[in-house]
Amino acid sequence: MIEKSARNKTIDFSIEEGREYLDRCIVISDITGDVESIMNQFIIGDCIQVMEKLPPKFVDLLVVDPPYNLAKDYHGNKFNRKSQDDYRNYTILWLEKVLPLLKDTASIYVCCDWKSSLVIGDVLHNYFRVQNRITWQREKGRGAKANWKNGMEDVWFATVGEKYTFNLEDVKVRKKVIAPYKEEGKPKDWEETAEGNFRNTCPSNFWDDISIPYWSMPENTAHPTQKPEKLLAKIILASSNEGDVVFDPFAGSGTTAVTAKKLRRNYVVVEQNELYGAWAQKRLEMAEEDSSIQGYHNGVFWERNSLSVQKKVNANM
Repeated sequence: MIEKSARNKTIDFSIEEGREYLDRCIVISDITGDVESIMNQFIIGDCIQVMEKLPPKFVDLLVVDPPYNLAKDYHGNKFNRKSQDDYRNYTILWLEKVLPLLKDTASIYVCCDWKSSLVIGDVLHNYFRVQNRITWQREKGRGAKANWKNGMEDVWFATVGEKYTFNLEDVKVRKKVIAPYKEEGKPKDWEETAEGNFRNTCPSNFWDDISIPYWSMPENTAHPTQKPEKLLAKIILASSNEGDVVFDPFAGSGTTAVTAKKLRRNYVVVEQNELYGAWAQKRLEMAEEDSSIQGYHNGVFWERNSLSVQKKVNANM
């Protein structure tokens, strides 16, 4: 086991150390064609091959975080940068495999960086009803001497048809009220509390309240491109209901599955890297004891860096 400080909660163990967790995953030969054989399972395998074995129209919400068109080593599984045309064909390949799995009321969210967004957004328009492009602030990013630092990523939001789930009240953002307005001496559209004045506002397509997982957060793993649970929580709460099925064909270290479990949704996820499957199973085990999501408390998404206020509110409840 890798030695680390007591405060470092990063999940980073080897296959040998995590064999018990890897054994909880299933493989393509375990898929029988019915939904029950895959429900709430982490499937190890190539997603293109796995999706060919999955039953039709079982997915309520599709979350896709494919490799961005960058050269990247995912702990032994390397993705090589492609030409724009080849990356377009790669996107079409996985997209056409996932199409038969979607319900007519399904929603789709696809993650990308600014460059792959140009390809993915264009391809999605050919298959779905594109509803919006969300941009979220990563807060981190390497500096650049001859360019602007890349601190943003996109998430394309699309739907199969006109009818789809969108739970607005479940994803409102709690923000401080700087200039509180009163009507007849009472707060108008905001809440007065001992911890301050707050308003729950409609979310926009720019998300600046999300922190990248870091070493002292229990959700953090050694995966190089891990998405935050808070990001997935917004997507899952907005575009699915309790008991719905969330599908992720590029599961990585399991953030979609873990967040779906915490929010009482079903999940089916696929990942080719066994190590990430083991890490994900560890996270799923941890979710049995702790269903909290950083930045999301008592049904409200809080602004970044407001943890002290959140703790005060929780203590007074």
